[in-house]
Amino acid sequence: MPRALLSVHDKTDITKFAATLVQLGWDLVASGGTQKALQEAGLPVTPVEQLTGFPEMLGGRVKTLHPAIHAGIMARDRQEDLADLAAQNFAPINMVVCNLYPFRETISQKGVTLQDAIEQIDIGGVTLIRAAAKNFFHTVVVCDFADYGRITAALKASGAIDLALRRDLAVKAFAYTRDYDTAIHAFLSPGTMNTMPEVEELPEQLSIAMQKVETLRYGENPHQVAGYYSRFVGDGPLGGTLLSGKQLSYTNILDIDAAWRAASSFNEPAVVIVKHLTPCGIAVGKTIAEAFPKALESDPLSAFGCAMAVNREVDDSFVESLGTLLIDDLAAPSFTPTAQASLMQKRKNCRLIQIPYPYNGSELEIRSVHRGILVQRADVGDPEGTLMKTVTHRAPTPDELEALQFAWRAMQHVKSNAIVLATKDATIGIGGGLTSRVDAARLAVSKAGERARGSVMASDGLIPFADGLEAVAEAGITAVIQPGGSIRDSEVIEAANRYNIAMIFTGVRHFRH
Repeated sequence: MPRALLSVHDKTDITKFAATLVQLGWDLVASGGTQKALQEAGLPVTPVEQLTGFPEMLGGRVKTLHPAIHAGIMARDRQEDLADLAAQNFAPINMVVCNLYPFRETISQKGVTLQDAIEQIDIGGVTLIRAAAKNFFHTVVVCDFADYGRITAALKASGAIDLALRRDLAVKAFAYTRDYDTAIHAFLSPGTMNTMPEVEELPEQLSIAMQKVETLRYGENPHQVAGYYSRFVGDGPLGGTLLSGKQLSYTNILDIDAAWRAASSFNEPAVVIVKHLTPCGIAVGKTIAEAFPKALESDPLSAFGCAMAVNREVDDSFVESLGTLLIDDLAAPSFTPTAQASLMQKRKNCRLIQIPYPYNGSELEIRSVHRGILVQRADVGDPEGTLMKTVTHRAPTPDELEALQFAWRAMQHVKSNAIVLATKDATIGIGGGLTSRVDAARLAVSKAGERARGSVMASDGLIPFADGLEAVAEAGITAVIQPGGSIRDSEVIEAANRYNIAMIFTGVRHFRH
């Protein structure tokens, strides 16, 4: 009679599967809670301790770690192995049905402690799965209840599991234990995906445990396959919930992420409008309803069909302020019931995404390149101790300084080369993603039009030539903030003095490639 060992944390369909095995002439062995569940279902089952001769120990931490179990799993269908088993009064175990403690589910919960997490590190289960997977020529390993059906179908059809299916199940089992161990390593290792250590060193070994949340309609283009993955069990896109609208696409998620990062960087009520991964309008106000018209005015043409993020609850007044603007995606920490109902009724094609967690830059930024990946700490603003140094004859006025600080923060979310023209509470012209800084400046000026006069400018990188300053000076810019550091800084400073422009150097660059 073939023998199956069952030891599962997730007991979905286990009694039904076990009952089928019994009907097909299998002997069942089980441990702990699995044994209890099978007995309560009226199924004949042998307790693990009857095979081992030892009771469960250490509060259930040790159940199956015994030669009577693992010799049975690892035995091959050869005379010497069977003789070894017989000498110890052991018997082969032909199938292992096992899934693991919910480690990833545990660490996904708010407020989880280190001790809570450690208690959910499975030892015996991983050992059972790996042993059976290694011996897949002779032992069937089952770690996913979704496979119960095809296993019982195969047994009913031929009375056996063929080698192709055994191998497929073994591959799945090794992937399962790999991802499980990766999640543990990622959680416990300082400086990996979960924590921002006090030191800025990157880990020597990077563990990234991800699981697919959903298959997307396609990637950047219809011929590309794409999916969304998350570290957190049960997570929706960007840790949020899609409340209404069509399924999010690859580019939708990228644009919402860009908008959400920018909105999260402001303490004041803020509205961020994004097209193609770069902001075309950012504004703050006493309320998001007050901020929206200012953000829209920055570039109303580009805002058509935008992704938008706000850092306050969406209410009726904000919904009313939107007017007739076509919005593809709207992300917010929450929506009032009436605001959500109004948006769902009047903007059926607008995706509403509730994201409860502001972006804080605590995770590593990772990008794939040919034959490798690039990893960096997130840019969450100027490093501590950054000093703003006036380098021109004229220092900024208090109003100019307030506007420069807003522009400097907004600029950090614009694709390089980035030039932002702004007032104290709104962008009025943005030039980003261009190969020439002077072209970015000219684009920002053209977007601003007459509103450029009296505004300020922020540049994400140093201004290498005086023409980059002259392009905005002639439009009426009164103050500039930039990293500085060009070999021609003196020429740029001289041009600023000539136009009576106040200029600040920060010594910090904020490229966003």
